Formats: sequence, structure tokens, C-alpha cells
Amino acid sequence: MAITEEAPPERSQQTGQPGRTGQAGHTAPAAPAAEKGREGWHLNSPLALTLLLLLVVVFQGRVRGALSTPVMQSWMTVFVAVVVQALPFLVLGVLLSAAIAVFVPPSFFARALPSRPALAVPVAGVAGAVLPGCECASVPVAGALVRRGVTPAAAIAFLLSAPAINPIVLTATAVAFPHNPEMVLGRFAASLLVACAMGWLWQRLGRTDWLRMPAHTGHEGETKGEAFWGSVRHDVMHAGGFLVLGAMAAATLKAVVPAEWLRMAAGNPVFSVLALAVLAVLLSICSEADAFVAASLTQFSLTAKLAFLVVGPMIDLKLFAMQAGTFGRGFALRFAPATFVLAIAGGVLTGAVLL
Repeated sequence: MAITEEAPPERSQQTGQPGRTGQAGHTAPAAPAAEKGREGWHLNSPLALTLLLLLVVVFQGRVRGALSTPVMQSWMTVFVAVVVQALPFLVLGVLLSAAIAVFVPPSFFARALPSRPALAVPVAGVAGAVLPGCECASVPVAGALVRRGVTPAAAIAFLLSAPAINPIVLTATAVAFPHNPEMVLGRFAASLLVACAMGWLWQRLGRTDWLRMPAHTGHEGETKGEAFWGSVRHDVMHAGGFLVLGAMAAATLKAVVPAEWLRMAAGNPVFSVLALAVLAVLLSICSEADAFVAASLTQFSLTAKLAFLVVGPMIDLKLFAMQAGTFGRGFALRFAPATFVLAIAGGVLTGAVLL
């Protein structure tokens, strides 16, 4: 009888683990066990929510005591008021923006604009007044305009004016400032002025190598209904998140920051304008909702609030990222500072005349 020595298990070329040969009839228990061990136990959203609810139940006495303090009650009052007032306008703006993005062909805009760039800039700027949409939607629409051959100067004017002077935004501003109707006219005039100025500035000083031709971002393989509801879901979650952050920031400023500090900041005309302009960039609130946040900052002047409303829809953190992704980093690095400075100047000049 011949004695044979059992061969050691082969190692897989891909993983180097014993017991896996890749041939039929051979089992590989070691690799699945390792993969199972690597997967392990992970935290997901339902689990995190369950853990949070359990913690609230366990510490409900302390939570109830913390929420009953005057500071937290003031915070919750401002937060809920801002969200409840702004949410209907945000949803309506998202619905109209998705409808325009999906059902209106980009070629329509190219045919409607004059061929001369100097005239196309103000026409594109005014077109933003009749095409509702937030700034999240204006960036891809402006990219589609450039792809269709529209002069970049006109596309820039539309990019800046559409989220700032459309009917939904102006109506929300009127509701947020019922005792100051001049804020609606001031926001319209300042935003349109800045949009046209930036368009003409690009026509004068812009270079083609600064602007990357945007890639096509259509909804391939989807019906118009699927693309519409997909756009609505994405924009509601995206813009709604920034609305919540903005409401939280406004509530914190009102309830936590000492009133003396806010009075000192608001009492300096230059610093108050700069402070709210920077706040608009950092908060990145959707333009359909930012008027309610501005109205809640009662310590600041109307001119400072107007600067907040002009800067926010034109340049903030999320817009900078979207503009860099659509038109290139070189464009965004030049476009953002110029827009920020002109938006502040436009808000201050318009406020000095109208407010």
C-alpha cells in the first residue's frame, strides 16, 4: 500500500488565504469567515435613531429640565417659526425649479436671448425674474446655456439673478417683511444690478481658458416624470437641510449670543453689513427661505439684512462647490470673490437709496 502525503491547501492568488482554489468541489470556509468578520457590526440611520430615542427615554428628566429653561424655549420658538414660515416657499420653489429643469428644453433659452452679448446680459438677468428656481437649480441651467452656445456673460447674469429675483423669492421676502415692503424692491433692484454688472464684467475681462465647458448632466434612461420627482426629492432634502441649519443659527444668535454683543455688532454700520454678508456665505440657505432668517435678526439694520439677501443667493459655500464642479476651479476662484464684493456694494448702495 502506497503512503501518500496530504498536500497543503492552496492559496488563492487573489487573497492569499488558505482553502480557496477557485475549482469546483472545493469549499473555502476561511475567506467567508474573514469577510464576515470584516463586515462586523455597523451603525446605520435607523439604529442611530433608535439609540437616540432610548437615550432620550432614559434621561427624559434631564432633557425635560433642559428644554424648559427660558433660553431653550426662546431657541425653539425662533427655530420653529423660521422653519414653518419658510418651508412652504421652499417646497414650491423646488417644484417649479424641477419642472423648469426637466420640461423646458435648454434650447429655448438660447433662442430667446439676443445674439449681441451686451444686450443678452440684461435680457438674461431679467429672465431670472420669470423663471422660479433656487440657486441649486440655476447652476446646472447656466451650464446648459453655455453648452447650447449662449455667451458666458449672459449665462452668468442668469445664474446670479434667477435665484434672487424670481416671484417665489420676492413673495417670500414680502411675507417675511410685512412692515417693510421696500425690502422687496431693494432686493430686486440690487440683485439685478449685481447680476448684470457681473455679466458685463465677465464680457469685458473674462477669458475662455478660465471657463471649463460644463459636462452634460441630463437624466439619461429616465422618463420625465422620474427625472422630475428625482430632482424634487434631491432638492428638498438638500435645501431643507440648509434651511434647518440656517434656522438653528438664527435661533442660536437670538437665544444664546448676549444681546449686548449683537447690539454692538449691529450698531456699527460697516461691521454689521460685513457680518451678515459673511453669515450668508456660511449658512448657505436656499433663497426661498433666507428672508425669514434675515427678518429674525431684528437687531440689524435693513441695509445689513439687504446685504444678507443679496449675497446669499449669489455666493455661499455650496454654490462655490457647485460652480467649481460645473465650470472649473479656476472660474470659481475668480468668480466668487468678485461676486462677494459686488453683492455687498450693490446691497449697500441700494439700501442707501431705497431703505
